[in-house]
Amino acid sequence: MTLYGKLLERQSADNPIKVGVIGAGQMGTGMIAQISTIPGMEVRAISDINMVNAKRAAEAYNASAEKKLDIQVTTDFKEVIHSDDVEIIVDATGVPEVGAKISLETLIAKKHLVLLNVEVDITIGPLMKKMYDAAGLVYTGSDGDEPAVTTQLFEFAKSMGMEVLVAGKGKNNKLKIEANPDTCAEEAATKKMSAHMLAAFQDGTKTMAEMNLLSNAIGFIPDLAGMHGIAGDLDSTVEDLRLTSEGGVLNQYGVVEYVDGLAPGVFVIVKGQNEGVTHELNYLMKKGDKDHHLLFRPFHLASLETPLTIARAVLEHDHAIVPLGAPVSETVAVAKRDIKAGEPIDGIGGYCVRGVIETHADMRKNNNVPIGLVGGNSFAKRDIANGSFLTLDDIQLDETTTVYKLRKLQDETFG
Repeated sequence: MTLYGKLLERQSADNPIKVGVIGAGQMGTGMIAQISTIPGMEVRAISDINMVNAKRAAEAYNASAEKKLDIQVTTDFKEVIHSDDVEIIVDATGVPEVGAKISLETLIAKKHLVLLNVEVDITIGPLMKKMYDAAGLVYTGSDGDEPAVTTQLFEFAKSMGMEVLVAGKGKNNKLKIEANPDTCAEEAATKKMSAHMLAAFQDGTKTMAEMNLLSNAIGFIPDLAGMHGIAGDLDSTVEDLRLTSEGGVLNQYGVVEYVDGLAPGVFVIVKGQNEGVTHELNYLMKKGDKDHHLLFRPFHLASLETPLTIARAVLEHDHAIVPLGAPVSETVAVAKRDIKAGEPIDGIGGYCVRGVIETHADMRKNNNVPIGLVGGNSFAKRDIANGSFLTLDDIQLDETTTVYKLRKLQDETFG
């Protein structure tokens, strides 16, 4: 039976999936409004640090829902997680420390967890996946987010026996690597989103984190720190993302990448596994006689697709995207301005650092710092120049945070 059919069954049995949402910002509210018209699924509780946001999201739900609900709204996410009226949790906060607390608390409550929080997933996802598996629970990233959509394309191609050479996403704006909440404030207000969130998009951290999550899910690595980030269209991308020996920019295949010009889509570049498949690809793709072809999904609907993951987790005990095991890549902190010794260093989307993807092996070799651990009471131990990759000799991390403690356990678990 299809997922839709299973949802209709839950609807007809008057037994809807009961969802709790933590984080009622732009993505969380959009998803809550989407669920209001989905059969066999209801939002029963919403938490946000701003009660106004939580109430607004509840109103958005009831504005479209055929059955109006008395939705629990609170500023305490633990009330949502431990509610008897909730069976699955969605983390839509995008904050590593909050996400770490939610992940641990949801595990204790013995409930499934869907993440709209790439930031925490790239920091402690391998550990949490292992712990949720041991508890017989689903821990998963979300459909609609670029990493999951790209993973689906990757698995689509691999299921047909094809060789996948490159997997990645489009980016719809140029990097502004020194973006901060002040420079983003006006635009963020027009988009009804957090200035910190927009800064994380503009300075590239979000793109790096998304491809980090994809890397951990399919085993591909960045070809170099930060990836190449070429500009191109569907045709030029296939030619440019070849090996240098073939006239392209890559040192190797089996890599994650982003391309300026393909947004809001995602892609994989494939090679037919034999002469018969290559011939058929050339016939079907109508791109001439090629040995590489680009499979492209021209959209991703972000949080609007998250309900598919919720349904899959509850009804099929399945996921959208999860780490393979130990970390493959990391998103590490790079200074986006000069930082003086003794200065506090804030985290993702802030004023001090941006994220850049590199392999986990390089992070360990270079003593670099996962950006998801930066924040809280972190401070500079010495002067740090703009553009420097932070090392553990540069920064005193806040070791009291939940995300730091769980990351330490992850490092001990996987090495």
